[in-house]
Amino acid sequence: MGLQGTAAIVGIAELKPEKKPTGPEMFSIEQWAQLARLALLDAGLRPGDVNGLVTSAVMESAMFAPATVAEYLGMEVDYAEHVDLGGATAAGMIWRAASAIELGIADVVVCALPGAMTPQPPDAPPAMDGWLYGASSNAYGSPQAEFEIPYGNIAQNSGYSQIANRYGEEFGYDPRALAKIAVDQRTNACANPEALFYGKPLTIDDVLNSPMIADPLHMLEIVMPVSGGAAVVLASREKAAQTPHRPVWLSGFGERLAFKTPTYAADLVRTPIGPAADTAFGMAGVSREDIDMVSIYDCYTIAVLLAIEDAGFCGKGEGMDFINAHDLTFEGDFPCNTHGGQLSFGQTGMAGGLSHVTEGARQIMGRAAGNQMARCDTVFVSGNGGIMSEQVALILRGD
Repeated sequence: MGLQGTAAIVGIAELKPEKKPTGPEMFSIEQWAQLARLALLDAGLRPGDVNGLVTSAVMESAMFAPATVAEYLGMEVDYAEHVDLGGATAAGMIWRAASAIELGIADVVVCALPGAMTPQPPDAPPAMDGWLYGASSNAYGSPQAEFEIPYGNIAQNSGYSQIANRYGEEFGYDPRALAKIAVDQRTNACANPEALFYGKPLTIDDVLNSPMIADPLHMLEIVMPVSGGAAVVLASREKAAQTPHRPVWLSGFGERLAFKTPTYAADLVRTPIGPAADTAFGMAGVSREDIDMVSIYDCYTIAVLLAIEDAGFCGKGEGMDFINAHDLTFEGDFPCNTHGGQLSFGQTGMAGGLSHVTEGARQIMGRAAGNQMARCDTVFVSGNGGIMSEQVALILRGD
């Protein structure tokens, strides 16, 4: 039961991450159109081939996001989906698009996530709510507004700090192992000219000497949001045969949503990526040993550690020893986030999660730059929404 592996990623597009956009400001629907055009060009397909769209929110419409995009692109489609899973949105988009293709609803589906700020009216007040509250909500009637925000339990930094402290209490905490995650990913970024921190190496001491943001998390263990964007084109087997690149088949997926904020988590350090990964591996019929590279959502170093453990690459509580014992670079024995991850490639807003998908596809296609692995046929991808609350796992495979 599940996917047959007959829907493939055939085109990818990514805008280079930038601290501040250097080009003209574009509305999110304009960014969507730009990304879709680039991804279709990469796939060698035409706009007229598209009969499916998967979107997240667009700034220009509080509702009807897929219709807003379709209308702007001048497309009539047979399949339209709106996904709202925070950082897991990108991975969630991919399996939904693949499922629609396998069901015969569509044969070419575009998924895109703009990642740059959009123009605001000159007299508009600063839109700070999203930055201040993160996964929490200060809206009237929100449980977070009543029971969490007034007591300082707010947004992502405090949540991931709680998780890290709880992990340390239960299993012990090696700050140098967590810092090594950031350092190995920076090594990957230094081999990737598209990465934000290309040519800027990092040491473990650099990480541990950076400012403490939310004990025990240092500044260089936390993503920095930047501008950018990404898009992916998925196609049926018949359409994939017409495209120029090695197809990247989605052979398995899993999804688990357990809570919104950690206040309501049954266990802070045993996360929903576990059951999501088990479903994905079971559906794909592959083992953990078959994986050539992991592309793990890395908003914080502690998130990578938990994903490695809970996805089954090592035992619970063994993650720090595992990280110390393995080389996580693109030339290593356990390549992780070979593009640099969001920590060093850049977290391009919602598109940050899609960079994990595009990198997995790029490695399988053999199209990475200086960070290309010697061999890559099977990739594990994770998406993480909220504070380890919404989890998606994907298995990507080459022919």
